[in-house]
Amino acid sequence: MNRIFHARIAWYQYFLLIVLGANAFGFLWCKYILLAVFMMLLLIVIHTTYIVTPEGELILSYGRFTRKKTIPIKDIISIRKHHSMKFGRFSVTEYLLIEYGQEKYASVMPVKEREFIESVEKRRIQSNNE
Repeated sequence: MNRIFHARIAWYQYFLLIVLGANAFGFLWCKYILLAVFMMLLLIVIHTTYIVTPEGELILSYGRFTRKKTIPIKDIISIRKHHSMKFGRFSVTEYLLIEYGQEKYASVMPVKEREFIESVEKRRIQSNNE
């Protein structure tokens, strides 16, 4: 059974949602329908999920209209927690950095980080035993 993890929303994504929503409302108010529809489509795009499959794949989906990235779990070398920019103890964004293959990287921000790491590790152990 697929295990689906949803992405955590960072503070700057909330800001983007407010700006896009206000623009969509403003364009509707001024009767610029095409621009309003475009802003609403941008609001729909923000939908990121991470799927761990029983077949041993990690599928990263960064929105409804983007191509999914598939990573074989057996190729994952490490999963480490990183911070984008730090100001003393405060960091702008925390994320998990997945290293796989020959110097390839992917960053993820699951809501339940510990469960995500445990699920990937469990699938990696299962794929190595097969």
